[in-house]
Amino acid sequence: MADCCQVTTTVATQADAERIAAALVEERLAACVQVAGPIASTYRWQGAVERATEWYCHCKTTRARYPALEARLRELHPYQIPEIIAVPIVAALPAYLAWIEECVR
Repeated sequence: MADCCQVTTTVATQADAERIAAALVEERLAACVQVAGPIASTYRWQGAVERATEWYCHCKTTRARYPALEARLRELHPYQIPEIIAVPIVAALPAYLAWIEECVR
């Protein structure tokens, strides 16, 4: 089975999400990025509980491409400390995993 993962991040605007998605796919760091939102987020920041509307980006890539994707995401991201979480894809259609690998080569 391919060594693929899904990386998620959140941003404040749909425009930021779409800009990040386009860059990551165009640069072959992600096979695809799905943008979902708006979502309601509640979190602690600088000692206070905050609430915000955000947009989710779900990025499909390989573990080998993750370091480059993370570095680029940090450059593109407007947040001081962005959510960047990678989780392994433990099971998927083999042809889909092969497609992810092909797209990020």
